[in-house]
Amino acid sequence: MERELAVFLRRARAQSGEMAREVHPELESSAYGLFVRLDDAGPQRATELSAYFGVGKATMSRQLRALEQLGLVARDPDPADGRASLVRLTGEGRDRFRHVRGARRERYVRKLADWDRAEVAELARLLHQFNQRSEG
Repeated sequence: MERELAVFLRRARAQSGEMAREVHPELESSAYGLFVRLDDAGPQRATELSAYFGVGKATMSRQLRALEQLGLVARDPDPADGRASLVRLTGEGRDRFRHVRGARRERYVRKLADWDRAEVAELARLLHQFNQRSEG
């Protein structure tokens, strides 16, 4: 299991880098995960993002600053606490990300085309269960 998981993670990191560069050529591979999280969960504080990804606040701040400079994310005042801000995808960031995400999903569909639907559902269920147990 360890070997297969290591291969899977190595390939996933490489693909995330490719996807991030498809969103924008200047992006680091870690940016793709930020897009996924912001698109799925909506606006969040930088501290929530750093906790979710298990990275330091300084690292997250640097990554978000780069995305802001490219016009792909923006910060808005947090209505619950005026001292804080919420990070959100801009329209351009969302459109670029969703275009690339759609292409990625099409690749998964092609790779899994000869799998039984029940196998695909079971793989998704097991990955979800693994990820849930890996949180905190």
